[in-house]
Amino acid sequence: MLTAIVSDLHLGAASGADVARRPTVLAKLAEALADADRVVVLGDLLEMRERPASDVLDLARPVLETIGEASAGKQLVLVPGNHDHELVSPALDAARLERRGPLALEATFDASSGELSRRVAAAMPRTEVVLAYPGIRLRDDVFATHGHYLDVHLTVPRLECVLASAVARIAGALREGGTPTPDGYEAALAPLYAFAYSVVQQAPARAVTRGGNASRAIWSRANSGGRASLTGMALGRIAIPGAVAAVNALGLGPFRADISGLELRRAGLRAMARVVQELGIESDHVLFGHTHRAGPLPGEVEGWHLPGGARLHNTGSWVYEDVFLGGTRPSENPYWPGCVTFLRDEGAPFTERVVSEFELSTAG
Repeated sequence: MLTAIVSDLHLGAASGADVARRPTVLAKLAEALADADRVVVLGDLLEMRERPASDVLDLARPVLETIGEASAGKQLVLVPGNHDHELVSPALDAARLERRGPLALEATFDASSGELSRRVAAAMPRTEVVLAYPGIRLRDDVFATHGHYLDVHLTVPRLECVLASAVARIAGALREGGTPTPDGYEAALAPLYAFAYSVVQQAPARAVTRGGNASRAIWSRANSGGRASLTGMALGRIAIPGAVAAVNALGLGPFRADISGLELRRAGLRAMARVVQELGIESDHVLFGHTHRAGPLPGEVEGWHLPGGARLHNTGSWVYEDVFLGGTRPSENPYWPGCVTFLRDEGAPFTERVVSEFELSTAG
């Protein structure tokens, strides 16, 4: 059995960076999925923080229909992430009302449990669409989840991570000495997702995402060269450490002032390793997305291997981000969009880049 896993398509992104909506790129995605016996979309299929849901669905429909054609007669497992948490939110609410007990690591739900997920499934009428959240065991030794729970442990001072820390403190979720559960992570993060979603339903302005864009802008300036280096030095030596110190003084940390590319990778892996440990995920391989950084690349070892022998794998993204690409070649940059991770009945998961510079340059 061959399983194809993709994540972070962010369909409907206001920036247009969601490259799967471009015909030449979409053709490569469909080609990559066609031979799979099962398809897994590992979070952030839809970008629900920048436009009203109706607009996002209109923009995403051609991609959803194409994915449906490629997966016709097969099962498609939809694992929501932080940007499309609303896909599973109604199902989680229903489970709580029915007192089904704590959220399991591998809970599954009917795609018709919410209007948004029902419409996504309706765009793929010949595909068996199943919701799984917060993760799914793809094989006895392989577990997959979007990875957004790592934001609770991330030491990079992203706005969402700072807010998650504040909400967790207010809600009493994930207290020191306690045993973290999926419900605890949900208590810290779901209120942020609900707020982000509800704001853009009333006003299509990109108010909620400005914080995240600001984080990218700061990272870009602090790590740039040439004439921008003085600005980067000022931000890196004064503004960022000062702000981080203030946040940590409020008990919302610990965060670090280092926002270099190397530290982004290390911090993401440390945080994901913490999630695996805290939730007691027992697997030889743990797949996640969320950070948009595919890996491990050839030669990368640090952080990808966990105590006990488990190995982390990141499924990359389908988002073109100038800030992280920096003019490097696709084979050299883990942020290059267009990755598909494959899993067979035996052996380790492996990731292939199916989108080249040519497809993006001719996509228009």
